[in-house]
Amino acid sequence: MAVKTGAMKPQDTRRVIVDTTVQPKNVMFPTGAKLIHRARERLVRLAKKTGLDLRQSYVRVGKLALIKHQRYAHAKQFKRAGKALRKLKTYLGRTIRDIKRQIAGDAELDAVFKWPLYQASTVLEQRQRQRGRKIYSLHAHEVECIGKGKAHAPYEFGVKVSIATTLKRSKGGQFALHVMALPGNPYDGHTLGTVIPAMQDTVGAEIERILADAGYRGHNAPQSHRFRVFTAGQKRRVTPAIKRQMRRRSAVEPVIGHIKNEQGWAATTSPTPRAMPSTPSWPPPATTSPSCSGG
Repeated sequence: MAVKTGAMKPQDTRRVIVDTTVQPKNVMFPTGAKLIHRARERLVRLAKKTGLDLRQSYVRVGKLALIKHQRYAHAKQFKRAGKALRKLKTYLGRTIRDIKRQIAGDAELDAVFKWPLYQASTVLEQRQRQRGRKIYSLHAHEVECIGKGKAHAPYEFGVKVSIATTLKRSKGGQFALHVMALPGNPYDGHTLGTVIPAMQDTVGAEIERILADAGYRGHNAPQSHRFRVFTAGQKRRVTPAIKRQMRRRSAVEPVIGHIKNEQGWAATTSPTPRAMPSTPSWPPPATTSPSCSGG
């Protein structure tokens, strides 16, 4: 669509910049009081919906314990905060055991409560500095803790996303050619084997040159693109022209910023994401992908 309207030339899609970022999610600290409190709330709500008569819902005392924990932690009274946290864990454990007793032998209720009980039990048992997967969000189980090496934000909670943009700024602006979610926090270099074919299907042309940062060293690009990928710090096969183009590799950063803050993330779940301008001054989506909602 962008090519048809003249906002971008076909040759602009042949040379691209690829980078990864984190699609942020609304999460809570994995061993925090609020996550434990929310797990109990969800179980109580579901029990009420299915007609279970719990011995105690802990709605009033649970909320009070959460408020106390937050106040004590803010005042750096950590012994008292720990006591309130243990109360919250006790309330959650009692609720889990009460529900398990009542649904024992009922296959229909067991299927309804299987996933919420698994989440609540995992939240109750997980500890700081434990190895393996943790639950960081009850409504978005795919969330992971990803370290991107930033000084101001050492860790981000969300899903890794690959973003590709044009090397040259087109007439219509700096376009994002391809966006793809990469669950599982894979190594950046091991994502090109999936990203490059999907990108070529999206733009409808073969990619001639790909510029990436040093995190893509040791990549697994398809054999036909093995020597078309250039990473930061590379010396072999880097001509003066490619060296000049590598200076524009950081042009993908403002594209990432605009997509995060303004365009939203609908393209990450779209089966056929299309090129979209990342500049905020672009007119209504005559040349963009389907409208994106923030968050």
